[in-house]
Amino acid sequence: MAGVLDSVNQRTQLVGQNRLELLLFKLNNGKHRYGINVFKVKEVLQCPRLTALPSLRPSVRGVAHIRGETISVIDLSMATGQEPIDDLENRFIIITEYNRSVQGFLVGSVERIINLNWEQILPPPDGAGDTNYLTAVTEVEGDIVGVLDVEKILMEVAPSDEMMSEELLEETQEIIGETKKILMIADDSMVALNQVKRALTPLGLELMTAKNGRDALEQLIALADTCEKSVTEKLGLLISDIEMPEMDGYTLTSEIRNLEKLKDLRVILHTSLSGVFNQAMVDNVGADDFIAKFNPDDLAAAVERNINILHSESAREIVSDK
Repeated sequence: MAGVLDSVNQRTQLVGQNRLELLLFKLNNGKHRYGINVFKVKEVLQCPRLTALPSLRPSVRGVAHIRGETISVIDLSMATGQEPIDDLENRFIIITEYNRSVQGFLVGSVERIINLNWEQILPPPDGAGDTNYLTAVTEVEGDIVGVLDVEKILMEVAPSDEMMSEELLEETQEIIGETKKILMIADDSMVALNQVKRALTPLGLELMTAKNGRDALEQLIALADTCEKSVTEKLGLLISDIEMPEMDGYTLTSEIRNLEKLKDLRVILHTSLSGVFNQAMVDNVGADDFIAKFNPDDLAAAVERNINILHSESAREIVSDK
């Protein structure tokens, strides 16, 4: 237990410092290196024997039975439009937890873990095209390292339902009522951003979008400059991803809490990150809510919950003014 607590404390110290740890790996025998956030990694194993199943997507090479659990193994090379990974006995799988599910990513080789600042993680170059599978890039020892858009890969392998239930939609619309405030969404993955937009558009709220934490903060400051006292005069909620280039969601939340015109904004952190560290981190930076990706009903319920709180706060302010 002491070891787990030490690990939690060590990682929570990174909160607000805009830092992350990347596990570096390669696909096949190529020279290109890729990175994945260590928070999403459960373990790394020599590729075990895979059992092929019918009707699987071509990039799903089979399933592996690991510690009593059956896990789908996705060939990251095939999933990104490259050649299948060969010589499986000498390859590795990275066991990860994304969007409430556990899966294995088949890779050619695994190198090491590096510690970086999110400011060193940049958006991919413009003009990469819709088929690009990178959500960010960084430089390590003079080489470009790509951070894969895992949410895009998982959506293509196993598409999820993006619409909330009719019952919850009606309930949330009733709670929102005549609310005219804007809702902002910040996410570096266009796939994830569009999922959230499609899920929330039926609520009838005006939506603003930001491509990362720095972009969101700049837009928030600009919007706050048009408000008399607080950005909450125009903006109701911010729904932010955590992993984003240039500025992550934790740091974004910390910056919001430190600025007078932004500090009262309600922030929902919406992330594919899983594990024991998240709640401690969310509490540390002062976020109002935390939900795992991607379930449209959970997302709508979080919006309803926070809009309810906004209505209660507005009512108290009216009484106070009288």
